[in-house]
Amino acid sequence: MPTALNQLTQASAPVGLTDAVALFGFLGMVPDPRGVRGRRYQLSALVTAAAAGVLAGARSLSAITEWISGAPAWACRALGFPLDPLTRTVSVPHPHTLRRLLVQLDGDALDQAIGTFLAARTTPAGPGRRAIAVDGKALRGSRTATTPPCSPRWTTPVTSRPSQVADKSNAIPAFQSLLDTIDLTGTVITADALHTQHAHGTYLRTRGAHYIAQVKANHPGLFDRVRRLPRREITLDHHDRTRTHHRLEIRRLKTVAFAHLDHRDARQALQVVRWKKDLITSLPPGTATGPQLAAWIRGHRKIENLLHHVRDRTFREDDSKIHVGRLPRIMAGPRNLAIGVHRQDSRTNIAATLRYTARDCHRPPTALGLTG
Repeated sequence: MPTALNQLTQASAPVGLTDAVALFGFLGMVPDPRGVRGRRYQLSALVTAAAAGVLAGARSLSAITEWISGAPAWACRALGFPLDPLTRTVSVPHPHTLRRLLVQLDGDALDQAIGTFLAARTTPAGPGRRAIAVDGKALRGSRTATTPPCSPRWTTPVTSRPSQVADKSNAIPAFQSLLDTIDLTGTVITADALHTQHAHGTYLRTRGAHYIAQVKANHPGLFDRVRRLPRREITLDHHDRTRTHHRLEIRRLKTVAFAHLDHRDARQALQVVRWKKDLITSLPPGTATGPQLAAWIRGHRKIENLLHHVRDRTFREDDSKIHVGRLPRIMAGPRNLAIGVHRQDSRTNIAATLRYTARDCHRPPTALGLTG
């Protein structure tokens, strides 16, 4: 989607955007937990203001409320805050108002709204298979959810759907519920060895998707079969030699069709040599080329580099002192939104982009599709 940020770099006031996708239109799917009486601010205005603050680099609730308090009147109006008919001033919420709302929000509904908004901002993918990576990230300090898995489509770096994991559980039970909200037809799902499960393979094939799954010792029978394949007799399918990060990186990929792997619908065994890694895939031979397979496998790591690392280092998520109720989970949503929006706008250095966005109050509302 064409970005609106560049149009406002030199502008003195917001301008109309005919192709903007507004976050307001997607927050209607988030139920308001507050009572009907006493509502002064709309839920969409409060959540959008929090998202705008995070887009400008806010790392905490205090920083978010400070950004809202310091925003000019036209920006507050664009975010949805009401205009007092007598004083002609725009009132903004007290920090406790925002905190009390966020701590009660439905995290799943908020994640779905954010994912739908980001998907609407994305240019439709061209022909060919698209890859979706599934991985989990721990939220330190959270009392209810330790590992919310998320599924970014790394071909267009957008956070699609985060999902919360039940307490004292892991990401395995959340795998299917997470992907139920996404059209998987013609996709390739990449995941780590935790999700190399028979039930997951069956589920993906019934949804019209293929998988590339890592093989480790948590499945000893499958692991032993793959390791005993005659690798020396298998032709090299792909070779890549690059110099990056002051080192020479060599990657090799071998693929072989094997009909007796102990895994549902597995058609090929793969071996990637960086350090050695064994994988299996449901893709039949000839469906994907060696370079395509290598790109999908390597692309799975983008979820760590493009999302998890940014949340940990740029937003200092692991250092956050927020631990009450659902707040750790809720605060992860605006961070995912900010990263997704900036990535869609072709920004590669998120830290620099946050500083750039913070220098002009036009930029956060405009990135969310809002105008004054």
